[in-house]
Amino acid sequence: MDDTELFPLLEALKNPDEAVRAEATQALWQIWFGQKGAAGLQTLQRAQVLLEAGEADQSEAVLSEVIEQMPDFAEAWNRRAVLHFVQGNYRKAIADCHHAIALVPVHFGALHGLGLCLASVGEYREAIQAFRRALEIQPYAIENQKLIFECTAKLS
Repeated sequence: MDDTELFPLLEALKNPDEAVRAEATQALWQIWFGQKGAAGLQTLQRAQVLLEAGEADQSEAVLSEVIEQMPDFAEAWNRRAVLHFVQGNYRKAIADCHHAIALVPVHFGALHGLGLCLASVGEYREAIQAFRRALEIQPYAIENQKLIFECTAKLS
């Protein structure tokens, strides 16, 4: 991914204007989903349709195949992490989040997801770290602020 394309969008996430942040957020998701062109996007969409139809195993197979073919496709890792999270397979989701973050360190969605997974397995300190990293990228993300508070309360 081209950092010159990402930098202005990442800066816009810090803008006090909610509309500017929303536009930047949408643009970043489009970049991540579109990283591998139309074919990659269609594969992610097919996996999502399968998941929504209750065909989680088939959805996972589609995502695993695209990951095998394109291991640098961060959003494929992130989508499979989401699938694992929905199924309650938190350790698998954590591993996939780590892959997505390794590929795209500013992937606020994967960082947020990592925090959710870590909190789900009771690793609250690590969850707080993930939510804080996500907040560094999206400082106005109130949900992450709220989750940090909840995880901190569980440590008390």
